[in-house]
Amino acid sequence: MQDSPANTLVIEGQVMRSPETRCSPAGIPISRFVLDHQSRCDEAGAVREVRLRLGVVVAGRQLQPAVSRLVAGSWVRVEGFLARTGFRSADHRLVLHAQSMEILND
Repeated sequence: MQDSPANTLVIEGQVMRSPETRCSPAGIPISRFVLDHQSRCDEAGAVREVRLRLGVVVAGRQLQPAVSRLVAGSWVRVEGFLARTGFRSADHRLVLHAQSMEILND
């Protein structure tokens, strides 16, 4: 299995509530928040309304300055990869692991 830019997802949306941050046992900050996304896409020649809420995980110190500025209502563009919420769980819910983030309403 190889890493590929094709595995990258970019999504814009509004932060539902301020991020919650904790530290892992190794001292790595891990922040979580929920992004509300709305858009329109062309599908089979018709316009389709797309609306979803997606959990975002931000691990490490690199993006923490941006995370610390997020509040409920902030608009952001997040780039990262999708993964299951927990690697031990049989649950297949997905979260976006952020690799870069831009606050759009600064």
